[in-house]
Amino acid sequence: MVSSKARVQRKAQANAPAHVKRKMLSAHLSKDLAEKYGKRTARVCAGDTVAVLRGEENVRGTEGKVIEVFTKTGRVSIEGVTIKQADGTAVARPVHASNLVITKLNLEDPLRAEALGKKKEAAE
Repeated sequence: MVSSKARVQRKAQANAPAHVKRKMLSAHLSKDLAEKYGKRTARVCAGDTVAVLRGEENVRGTEGKVIEVFTKTGRVSIEGVTIKQADGTAVARPVHASNLVITKLNLEDPLRAEALGKKKEAAE
């Protein structure tokens, strides 16, 4: 980002193209994962297990699997994190990716596993 103005930063994030927004959907790795892969952050994907670090008291500290990722808003749907609608039904509550820490990675995609291991290999 070039500007130091908050409103310009928000506008740039909101109007960013999809390939840039995808990079904004990253979260910190837990200490053991960061040590294992030699990386500090990774992109949040469906199937990852995450813990909520920040947010409302009833949401903070919750750990669950990622159900869905919303690239447009930069938010993630997590199992067990819900809010009640006016009619009383529970609906998944989207949480911003920056408020999460990844505790377990979904490595079903071989390309993702390869990409995560690249930095560690380069360091050796």
